[in-house]
Amino acid sequence: MSFIKTLGVAICLLLPITLRAQENLTGFWQPQAALDYDVTPNYGHNFSIANRSFFLRDGGFDFKSRQIDLAHFSKWTLKDNQSIALGIQYRFRDFFEDASNELRFTQQYNFTYRPLTVRYGHRFRSEQRITTNLTTYRFRYRFTLDFPLKGQKLNIGEPYFAGSAEQLLSVAQGNSSQYDFRLNGQIGWQLDKGLKLQTGIEYRFEEFTASVVQHVIFLLTTVQLSI
Repeated sequence: MSFIKTLGVAICLLLPITLRAQENLTGFWQPQAALDYDVTPNYGHNFSIANRSFFLRDGGFDFKSRQIDLAHFSKWTLKDNQSIALGIQYRFRDFFEDASNELRFTQQYNFTYRPLTVRYGHRFRSEQRITTNLTTYRFRYRFTLDFPLKGQKLNIGEPYFAGSAEQLLSVAQGNSSQYDFRLNGQIGWQLDKGLKLQTGIEYRFEEFTASVVQHVIFLLTTVQLSI
């Protein structure tokens, strides 16, 4: 309960910032579908498809598709609570606007632990984002937590909370380094043994060391199937 109260206070603090930042506030709606497939107990695949559409841009409402992302990860479990993964993603943007498509390679290490009811996680990622004219190297650290909202254990049909905070550094030849920060909070439901539904909000502070910080809000919906 103390965490929920803290989250509420954080939202109240962010709201005035959002209201003051209308001109540099962008809003996206991003539905996503993901499939987890275990080949062996220690090796598995993840496939996902996501569509990102504007709903708020330049101080006004504007519903328009921006991109489609197709991604695949191969994951190896090192221990019960540690894993490494390699990923590849292709972002289609030239269908929707005058922008380059993107090919992305990802390397990841993930560590989780659950001392009591709450599970904590640390994720480290490095990425190479390749477009027609530029290759950007990005380094990411994300802290996560999740816990059931009913009882001590998540059962079928019950809700849970998942939240995260992530710091990102992007570097590219000829460009200044870019620092981003992201806060994410979602409510999920364990609909069946291998089926989850999550919905929530992510708030991004992009280029937060610049004179003008870009504020981005995401409305997220994810369906995840594990087989």
